[in-house]
Amino acid sequence: MVAPTFVPPESLWDRTAEKVVSDTRPDRADVVVVGAGLTGLATAVLLARQGRRVLVLEARVVGAVTTGNTTGKLSLLQGAVASGIRTHAGDDVLRAYLEANREGQEWIRAEAGDDPAVIQPRTAFTYATTPEGDDALHAEAEALVAGGLAVEREGPGADIGVPFPVTSALRMPGQWQLHPLRLLAGLVAEVRRHGGRVVAGCRVTGVDVSEHGVRVRTATGDIDARLVVLATGIPILDRGLFFAKVVPSRSLAAAYRLPQHIRVPDGMYVSVDPQARSLRGAPVGVDRELLVAGGGGFVPGREESVRARRAELDAWVGEHFPGAARVTWWAAQDYRMVTNVPFAGPMPRGGGRIYTATGYNKWGMTNAAAAALAIAGAIADQPPVWAERLRTGMPSVTDAGEAVAANAEVAGHLVGGWTRAQMSAKPDAPPAEGEGRVVRSGLSPVAESRVDGRLCRLSAVCTHLGGIVSWNDAERTWDCPLHGSRFTADGTLLEGPAVADLGPAG
Repeated sequence: MVAPTFVPPESLWDRTAEKVVSDTRPDRADVVVVGAGLTGLATAVLLARQGRRVLVLEARVVGAVTTGNTTGKLSLLQGAVASGIRTHAGDDVLRAYLEANREGQEWIRAEAGDDPAVIQPRTAFTYATTPEGDDALHAEAEALVAGGLAVEREGPGADIGVPFPVTSALRMPGQWQLHPLRLLAGLVAEVRRHGGRVVAGCRVTGVDVSEHGVRVRTATGDIDARLVVLATGIPILDRGLFFAKVVPSRSLAAAYRLPQHIRVPDGMYVSVDPQARSLRGAPVGVDRELLVAGGGGFVPGREESVRARRAELDAWVGEHFPGAARVTWWAAQDYRMVTNVPFAGPMPRGGGRIYTATGYNKWGMTNAAAAALAIAGAIADQPPVWAERLRTGMPSVTDAGEAVAANAEVAGHLVGGWTRAQMSAKPDAPPAEGEGRVVRSGLSPVAESRVDGRLCRLSAVCTHLGGIVSWNDAERTWDCPLHGSRFTADGTLLEGPAVADLGPAG
C-alpha cells in the first residue's frame, strides 16, 4: 500500500490572496507595532492617521498566524461568548464588550467599503442540536438581551438553511463575512499611504524600556521608538505575566467543494453543542462558492492526534454534505483570558510605553479592531469609555479559581512532560515518515521527527518556560502544552510566547 501524501495546511485565504511585499527596515520610528495581523495593522492605520511615524514588524509574513487562518466572521453573534462574559464579569462589562465589538465591526466595514472580494453581508446564526446546546443557547439569548443586543429566537424544527435538524437557534441579520488577507492588504496600503512601513521577516526578541522611549530588539538589529505595541496574539514579553492569565486554543478549518446539486448554506453558523461546528460559504469565482467548515478547539500540545480531529471534521461534513471534497485545510490559534474579557491597553510593568492586546476567544475580527481603537485612543489620551470599563472590570472569584486551575494544569503538563521524557528510552528504529516522538538522550529530552525524508533531532524543551513539546501529527509541528508555543519540525519558531527556536539535541 502506498502511504498517503502529506498535504500541508494552507488557508483558503492564503491561496486566493496576493502576497504583500515587505518594506525596508528603518532604525527609528515613533511607534513600533509588533505583528502584522488584524490587530497590528488596524492599530498601525489608526496611529498613522494621527500623524505618527509607524513601523510594523512581522516575524513571518503579513497575516501568517491567526488572522490569515481565521474563518473570517465579522459578527456580533458569537456562540456562547456573551453568556460567558456575563457569568464572569456582569452586565456592565458585557455591555461594554458588545459596544466595543459593534464599533470594531463598524470600523472594519468602513475600511473594507463595498468590495465584494473583501466583505459580503450575511445573516449570522448560533444553533444547537443537543440538550446541552439548548441550555447554552438559552443562556446566550438572555445575555444578549441584557447587553442590549436584539436577536431573533428560533425553536425546534426551525429552518435556518442547514441540511440537518436543529433544536434551537438565534438569528441576527446584518452581519458580514470577510476575506481576511485581502482586508489586511488594504490596511497595509493605508499604512504606507500615511508614511508608515510594514517589514516582514523581522522577529522581535525583546523590548528595553527607558525614561525616554523603548529599544526594540530584533533578530536583525535594534530599533529605537517612543512606544511599542505588541499585537502578537499572546504578548511575547513575560513582564505582564499574560501567559499565566490566558488559555491557548487551536482549532481546525477546511474548505470543501460541493457537488453541483448541493447548495452552500447562505448564512454564517456556529453551534454551541459540546462538539462545536462552524460553517460559512466562501466565494472563489463567478457563481462559485466553497463551503468552509471548522471544528471545536483543543489546547495545542495536549491533543493525542490532531490528524484524528481533522478526520472527524471531514466525516461530519461528508455526512451532512454528501460528496463534499476537501480542497484545503488549515488551523488557527487564539487565546482566552481566564476572565473571558479581552485585554487591550498598557502592559503592566511596561512603564507606560508598551501596549498589548490578547484574549479574543476566537472572535478576532471584531475584537481586533476594537483593541486597535482602544490602544490608539489610549495613546492619544482619548480612550473609548468602553475600553476603560473592559480594562478595569474587577475579576470575580470564579476568575481566580479558573486561573488557579489553568495554571495547575500547566504545572501538571510541565512535570508530566519531563517525567515521560525521562522514562522514554530511544527506540531501536528511527521515526517513520511524518512521525515525531520525544525520547531520552542521557538526561536530556530529545524531539525526533522525520519529514520529507529528513530526520531532525532537537531539544524537546520549549524555549519559553521549559515545557516538553509534543508532536502535532496533522501539521507536523512541535507544540508546547504549557502556553501554546509552536515550532516546525526543524525547530523554527512559528508562534506563541516563545521568541527563540528550539535548540539542538543535547
